[in-house]
Amino acid sequence: MSHIPNDTASPAREPDGILLIDKPAGMTSHDVVFRVRKLFGTRKVGHTGTLDPMATGVLIVLLGRAAKACEYVSHDEKAYIATLRLGLTTDTEDTTGVIRSVADPAAIPNDAAVEAVLPRFRGMIQQIPPMYSALKVGGRKLCDIARSGGVVEREARPVEIRELTRTAAALPSDHSLFVRCSGGTYIRTLCADIGTALGCGGAMATLRRVEAGGMGIDECYTLTELEAMSMEERLSLLLPTERLFEDLPIVMLSPFFHTLCRNGCEIYQHKIGTNLPVGTRVRLHDEFGAFFAIGEVGEYENGTAIKAIKLFVL
Repeated sequence: MSHIPNDTASPAREPDGILLIDKPAGMTSHDVVFRVRKLFGTRKVGHTGTLDPMATGVLIVLLGRAAKACEYVSHDEKAYIATLRLGLTTDTEDTTGVIRSVADPAAIPNDAAVEAVLPRFRGMIQQIPPMYSALKVGGRKLCDIARSGGVVEREARPVEIRELTRTAAALPSDHSLFVRCSGGTYIRTLCADIGTALGCGGAMATLRRVEAGGMGIDECYTLTELEAMSMEERLSLLLPTERLFEDLPIVMLSPFFHTLCRNGCEIYQHKIGTNLPVGTRVRLHDEFGAFFAIGEVGEYENGTAIKAIKLFVL
């Protein structure tokens, strides 16, 4: 019989909810998931928004039924503090990669030149995903292709940089960037593209995610802190799954429609007094105000209706 390797006692109840981790450098996101499985004695653990091993900061870990939400929250807004190092290019677009070029220190632009180029990278921009990424082409991850020496064409895709500011860093070649952006944005690529625009090259030297899905670094716990806690203390840290969907409107259903919805039926809006646009996602609550699913408004034979697309109850 298989068992979960565990260095703690199994919890009295199945862990269920959101755990906010301050990921350390040197670990993959999967390493964190593996450790959380051991700490909580459960296999039902997932995460949203992968962080590279060199990166630190907010990693949203989902336990129990909350793990079913992964596909719905990974593209939320995120915020980062990154170090842009000018005059350096690498194959990974960060300082962990193989160096491709080093610029003459005299060619490094001054602060004013860097500030002048930043407006080009605010708003909707196009990014070409880096070869060292988990995106798949032809069923293979780009990073696996890159590690075997291959390079494939990648199409540029739109991302949104909602906030981009610069402050001085420790080295003359370095600049600290604050970036608030849409999910799917590669900060490494942003740094490399800024370096290209300045004509000297650039790479990302550090990265810390300070916000994801509306959850901040001040709410996170380190693995070291979790390891020092009792199981009861760890369980008390879990946030309700609904926190992931706070930006969605609430639709409360009577017992009759609640039962129909849980059985997979569409709930016509004219019967429950709502009039939301097609495509709108909602939080579905039962008659007691308890969250039980996320739904989506669609067009059906007899009009627009809400249908549950993911249940978060047994």
